[in-house]
Amino acid sequence: MASPLDGIRILDLTQVQAGPSCTQLLAWMGADVIKIEQPGVGDRTRRERAIDPEIDSHYFLVFNANKRSLTLDLKSEKGRDVFLRMVKLADIVVENYAPGQMDRFDLGYEVLKQVNDRIIFCTIKGYGTYGPNAHIKSFEHIAQAMSGAMSANGEADNEPQFVAPGVGDSGTGLHAAIGMMAAIRQRDNTSEAQRVEVSMQDGIVNLMRIRMIDTLNTDQPVDRKGNRVWGGPPFIYPCKPGGPNDYVAMVLAGDSWDTILALAGRADLIGDERFDTLDARMQHTEEVEEIVKTWTMSMTKHEVMQQLADVGIPVGAVQDTVEVFNDPHLKAREMIVDTKDPARGDYKLIGCPIKIESNQVELKVPPRLGEHSDEILSSILGLDESELSELRNAGVI
Repeated sequence: MASPLDGIRILDLTQVQAGPSCTQLLAWMGADVIKIEQPGVGDRTRRERAIDPEIDSHYFLVFNANKRSLTLDLKSEKGRDVFLRMVKLADIVVENYAPGQMDRFDLGYEVLKQVNDRIIFCTIKGYGTYGPNAHIKSFEHIAQAMSGAMSANGEADNEPQFVAPGVGDSGTGLHAAIGMMAAIRQRDNTSEAQRVEVSMQDGIVNLMRIRMIDTLNTDQPVDRKGNRVWGGPPFIYPCKPGGPNDYVAMVLAGDSWDTILALAGRADLIGDERFDTLDARMQHTEEVEEIVKTWTMSMTKHEVMQQLADVGIPVGAVQDTVEVFNDPHLKAREMIVDTKDPARGDYKLIGCPIKIESNQVELKVPPRLGEHSDEILSSILGLDESELSELRNAGVI
């Protein structure tokens, strides 16, 4: 059965994380994503954080599965010409260069529209292409700082805290993917080219909506509360043997509290006015924390998780990254996939989080630099061997 995006061709000029995370999702959905890279150089993450300088790093591998690689020097006239010929036969062009770089290539949206009046052009920037800060470059931690995420994260008496998930990069990639699919729909209805723009700051502000509620209510900055985000007792508790990640997350609201008291051997406290309501427990947070902690520390985090799961209480162990890679549930859902790569050896890849009933995603290993150059240019543009040799000898591909 055809994949959802079969027949959609994407020219991917992105690198690092925001763009590649976006185009990888679309590749998993069946789009033909052609990753265009500088000859002899490629996406810089091929080498960043690499264990072996001769093998692409996991930084590159986790964001570039199911794509094809075409090396093309966009700074050369011949390279630009080849690219524009590709644009004529593409659906989407997506880039996350520094501000103004596409115009310096003379490949801005207005140029692309002249070549293909149905093209979708997606640009991903730190601050977007307009507004007072549009000229400023950005990275993940800068976007977190400027969007309120960093100020709201961490303990009250400590400095603002970086958020581990890539909410700036991968979060922006998700927004860009949604925008491109909406633009494709509109393009198909109107036959007109469309421009999509997502900024990292905008994307995180959107993800911060839930934390912005307090500010909307009070006109005051959100306080850093660590694991007491909603006030009152914490929502994670320590377990044995007491390692840095031996914790379990749970819900203490409603009937869950009485059930936890029963499991903890403290049924005598059921109905105690100090703990009988959420407001009461928020007034006695230290006592609540001690009751729960005394119980959880008598078991491992997975034992606590099993007991609470058995009685219907929302719960989850705090898993470290090694545990995540070995999680049988994630393996069953094909989120952790063992990959056999003849060029790089065997390793694990993170799979597609979007499950569509008719779309069985086959995880394909990320491309080697320029691996598909000849295949792409011969099959799409009809270049013969002599033309390919000429481009190669000139350093264009």
